[in-house]
Amino acid sequence: MARLGRMPGRCTACALLLALAASGCGKSAGPVSGLPPTASKSGEPATATALGFPVFATKNTTRVGGADPAADAAGVAQAVYPSVTAADRPHAVALVDGRDWRTALAASVLMAPPIRAPVLLGDGTDLPAATASALQALAPSGSDPAGGAQVVRIGNVARPSGLKTTDLVGADPFALARAIDAFQAAARGSTAASVVVASADDPGFAMPAAAWAAKSGDPILFTHRDSLPEPTRVALAAHRQPHIYVLGPSTVISASVTKALRRLGTVIRIEARTPQSNAVAFARYIDSSFGWGVVDPGHGLVFASPRRPTDAAAAAALSASGTYGPLLLVGDHGDLPHSVANYLLDIQPGYSRDPTRGVYNHGWIVGDDGAVSIAAQAQIDSDLEIAPTGNSVASQP
Repeated sequence: MARLGRMPGRCTACALLLALAASGCGKSAGPVSGLPPTASKSGEPATATALGFPVFATKNTTRVGGADPAADAAGVAQAVYPSVTAADRPHAVALVDGRDWRTALAASVLMAPPIRAPVLLGDGTDLPAATASALQALAPSGSDPAGGAQVVRIGNVARPSGLKTTDLVGADPFALARAIDAFQAAARGSTAASVVVASADDPGFAMPAAAWAAKSGDPILFTHRDSLPEPTRVALAAHRQPHIYVLGPSTVISASVTKALRRLGTVIRIEARTPQSNAVAFARYIDSSFGWGVVDPGHGLVFASPRRPTDAAAAAALSASGTYGPLLLVGDHGDLPHSVANYLLDIQPGYSRDPTRGVYNHGWIVGDDGAVSIAAQAQIDSDLEIAPTGNSVASQP
């Protein structure tokens, strides 16, 4: 009975995602509501396109199809928190300037316990219509670990009226990342034992950190290729010799920077040649309690475009709830790179007799078809599908 009671909330989330898929709402869009056109009478054909398929969903994928990251963040937040009852509302949301992908990625850590705040995106001091609509629908109740705040404002963003806020400030993205890290540590009562250091200059290599931060509570700090910014150094020193995981090869974060990092903690580099293959390497990686370790079937996965780096922050709540899973990257033109396709085939579920006894993968597609093409979504769907193994036997009725 408890599950049946929550079904309207799930339907509300589906309605929102369908509307995003159909309208591609963005900064100029009004409040998100309603469904795409469907047949109103039994004698009228209801086409797959009218229902939002395959752009909205396939059997193994679901798309949050916003025309920009602000719309995607609004859709994700309401999918994770349907907000039909008090039980499925967030206590707080994180409001960050969507024009700065680095600060947005760093804010993803606030989706981890104890605050559990999804990211919503502002446009400087303006509040996009999709964000305003999501704030109204989510109606955050106030987070005790965040000092009772309903909105954690990060940087110089709008101050929503009628909601209690906590403000995090910093002179630049490095200082803001440090402030977010300190705020999260204060909320949880201790600093994290592991920290991700990502490129401040190459967003494709940094994007997968957002999903992990949201799931684990391990903060994201940033560095230039050849120099370690002072706010990052100070933040790392506060962790007292943490495990420092560097995302990307030496062409992105140089050996001179990792040498400087070794004075502050134990340094481990997770590297591959391209952002897409580096995201796969991070998805596979496991080191004790750090890392996804997704090397087998039965997982959630999130897909985004490196051309829209703030989508990683918008999507982060999907990696910290539901089917929990790493962020993977499509190609620059919305296609599915070979490195990602091969990884999906490596973890593809299989069955020997009855597929209902198997495990399943599911993919969230973030962004409209200009970010992730419909062809890529179809290929992802196929590669996630549970398939018979070589010795499978058809199940008997």
